[in-house]
Amino acid sequence: MASRLSPGACNDPAKNKRPMAKKPEAPHVPDYWEEAKTELMKRDRIMRKLIPQFGDLQLVRRGEPFVTLARSIVGQQISVKAAQSVWERLLEACPKMTPAAVQKMGIPKIQACGLSKRKAEYITDLAMHFRDGSVHEKDWSSMDDEAVIAELIQIRGIGRWTAEMFLIFNLLRPNILPLDDLGLLKGISINYFSGEPVSRSDAREVAANWEPFRTVATWYLWRSLDPVPVEY
Repeated sequence: MASRLSPGACNDPAKNKRPMAKKPEAPHVPDYWEEAKTELMKRDRIMRKLIPQFGDLQLVRRGEPFVTLARSIVGQQISVKAAQSVWERLLEACPKMTPAAVQKMGIPKIQACGLSKRKAEYITDLAMHFRDGSVHEKDWSSMDDEAVIAELIQIRGIGRWTAEMFLIFNLLRPNILPLDDLGLLKGISINYFSGEPVSRSDAREVAANWEPFRTVATWYLWRSLDPVPVEY
């Protein structure tokens, strides 16, 4: 008895094999994280209490460089919650989120997602830099922190804070101390100074004990304010 085939099926078993679904790319976790936790807990009494509270949570890299930088621009000078809302609306309007797609979208449509005109201009300028090759994305992994920052701050809308967020969340550099970050200063204030205001100098003094893992300590201080990790 002949076997029954569904419409469009093929008798050749090799041709009937379905292509395997492509697995989503796994988030990249810094290889220094566990060593950093151990070292920080040895040296710093606050880290000794703080780090165990967050179990296996850790920094992960998920986005492409362009996406990370665009998301950092969206997050400038607004709350994490507001930034997430605007970013979700931007992704709805531009699901691919590539430099070409952003340029095609144009400033008015980007603004309609809840961004100021200036931020919309910054994101389109960022897209232009990626498309015309004026940023050396492929070289960043071999460049030191300050060299990457120097290149990024040539782009409109990217200052030192945004460049440092990129070093933390995309390049996963271990020893970044973003002194312009209000969350870091607040975390130091609450955890080390009983809520008293802290200066950048105070922050540097506390962070001297964290080297060469200042990124990791910063990340745990952010978690002490908001247990849900921010992703860029």
